[in-house]
Amino acid sequence: MAETFSTMLPLGTIAPNFTLTDVVSSQLFSLHQKKASNATVIFFTCNHCPYVKHIQDKLIDIAKAYQTKGVDFIAINSNDVEKYPLDAPDKMREQATLHHFPFPYLYDETQEVAKAYHAACTPDFYIFDVNLSCIYRGRFDSATPGNAQPITGKELTGALDHALSGQSIDSKQYPSVGCSIKWKK
Repeated sequence: MAETFSTMLPLGTIAPNFTLTDVVSSQLFSLHQKKASNATVIFFTCNHCPYVKHIQDKLIDIAKAYQTKGVDFIAINSNDVEKYPLDAPDKMREQATLHHFPFPYLYDETQEVAKAYHAACTPDFYIFDVNLSCIYRGRFDSATPGNAQPITGKELTGALDHALSGQSIDSKQYPSVGCSIKWKK
């Protein structure tokens, strides 16, 4: 696994719209048709990445807690499934069902959405305000496989707490680190 850092989409960027298929419901999901009442967390993820697996349970708990506060969570997998079949839509559906994902799990087959967001790794997190302006991009917390840091989600939740209380979010944000997105040739 090659450690890759996120490229840090500029703050203030308007979330690029997308329409992707949710692998669980098989329904199309369009970002601009469903804006959250308070904030939207978009994150790039996949099934096989050890960095994603490391935080997955805590991420699910946080998503459930913040959804009650008007925050939507949207998971997107953009990996090349020919080279990484564990990330194929049927395996995504299995993963989402097994772990009771409380958010849509979308498949970005063309990888155009990942490119539009300048996503580089899994996991890669973005928070957008009610106007879909980027207010946070970066890591979940400092925990990674093998570094013995506690999995808290404190950087993501800290940014969400500031956004929900109307406070500005510190612009000093740290990039996500994880596996590179598996780009098609």
